[in-house]
Amino acid sequence: MPTAAEDRAITEAAKADPDALPLTPQQLKAMVPLRTLRGRPRSENPKQLVSVRYSQEVLAYFKSTGEGWQARMDSVLKEYVAQQARRT
Repeated sequence: MPTAAEDRAITEAAKADPDALPLTPQQLKAMVPLRTLRGRPRSENPKQLVSVRYSQEVLAYFKSTGEGWQARMDSVLKEYVAQQARRT
């Protein structure tokens, strides 16, 4: 740890450096915590985690279609729901 005198010298040197000026109060106020910037943006329509059992044939088929099979399964189910809604 620097002594009080060393700390003052370091602070003065930093203040004298034009590339390392202290942040203004406006800049400090505009700062956003890093944790709010991490990850994906929040979805307007978040999906809900559920536990469901499907037949082996259904899972084998969708998995055989490659990466993104869960999204394709969701699309098929959404299409079915839309068709059922049109029937009524």
